[in-house]
Amino acid sequence: MAELVLAAATPHNPLLWRAMNDPVPDDLQPIAANFGRIREAVAAHDVDVLVVIGTDHVRQFFYDNSPPFVVGKAESYHGTWENEVRTFGMEYVELAGHRELADEITGRTVLPETIDLAVSLEWRLDHSYVIPLQYVRPELDLPVVPIHTNASMPPVPSVRRFVALGEHLRDAIERWDSDARVAILTSGHMANDVGGPRTFAGSPDPDFDEAAASWMRDGDLEGAIRVCSDFQRLLEAGCMTYQYLNAVAALAAMGGRPADFAEVTPSRFASSPFFLWGSR
Repeated sequence: MAELVLAAATPHNPLLWRAMNDPVPDDLQPIAANFGRIREAVAAHDVDVLVVIGTDHVRQFFYDNSPPFVVGKAESYHGTWENEVRTFGMEYVELAGHRELADEITGRTVLPETIDLAVSLEWRLDHSYVIPLQYVRPELDLPVVPIHTNASMPPVPSVRRFVALGEHLRDAIERWDSDARVAILTSGHMANDVGGPRTFAGSPDPDFDEAAASWMRDGDLEGAIRVCSDFQRLLEAGCMTYQYLNAVAALAAMGGRPADFAEVTPSRFASSPFFLWGSR
């Protein structure tokens, strides 16, 4: 059977890509170091395939077609959109898909009982997927199964649905008849406000960040569920804070155990989540 050997959560802020050029500015060196920590862990765990959980930024999925969870089943993926190249200096990328694992996750003939999943055979990935991959696996040589979570356009899935997603991914990977070593890579935010007066003003809600990091550090899945069940509380922390729930899915996938590394790293842009679980 396949083995889930690692899970991680990182930021996907495209401004980091524009700013963290060589030499990396002093204030961004901790961000670069934490990306490096996860990059080394992926290499050390001999990962064969990456399940990448992100939130499309209203490019592939819109208000007229916005399923809660979408699994990519394409044979390959083109990454990065023109405005991301123009505005942030990002690069176009080409990534191999992994149809066999995608089929295992979605059910080959019947959807899994624990969670309803939509599928997409065509997908152009944006920075929610490309930024983490370029920092964590710059060779871009591992096949990926991208998963979109609608963490931005209400009605959004409840936190318990994100937990169900993580638990289902663990179960699907462990029953997959393969000797592959699989990692889950998620991206999102801590407290984060985009487009409002709190944009780029540090963390808009340090209290939320402190609590959210402690849930990962302590393996407190129930604490995460309790607070994140209150949509208004997350909205008060910032309009894009709901994408933190991608990290909650990783915590659930790893059985709710404490992260081996958990840090919320400040930067000139926003607080950045870095959470890592390895196999034990």
